[in-house]
Amino acid sequence: MSLNSHQHTIRVYYEDTDAGGIVYYANYLKFFERARTEWLRALGINQSIFLEQNIGFVVTKVVMDNKASAKLDDLLTTTTTINQLKSASVVFSQQLVNQNELTLCTVEIKVACVDLSVVKPCIIPKSILGALKRVS
Repeated sequence: MSLNSHQHTIRVYYEDTDAGGIVYYANYLKFFERARTEWLRALGINQSIFLEQNIGFVVTKVVMDNKASAKLDDLLTTTTTINQLKSASVVFSQQLVNQNELTLCTVEIKVACVDLSVVKPCIIPKSILGALKRVS
């Protein structure tokens, strides 16, 4: 793992699976969200503070490629990198692999910064933009 990527480990629990013990595809999006949030936290970005200032991030685009299924009790690793950083949006690339290093899913997610008081796009705050520039 380099400075410009982040890894987050997730265990598959019963609640993540269907009756056959296979992870429901929509749960991959939850895993990816958690991984991005943990990277921001590791960079010192506390999203709660920005929410208090009516600044939030919303997903505007998802391109997802499911390659194989995760199963109950698998240990998964999500790797996150920044593909594109603009003044009001970020495009993340993420990959989910299992304990056997089999790629299960890849995703490209575009996230826009939004002024929640008017629900319109806005410039990413300098403190967040600076942290993201250091790792992109």
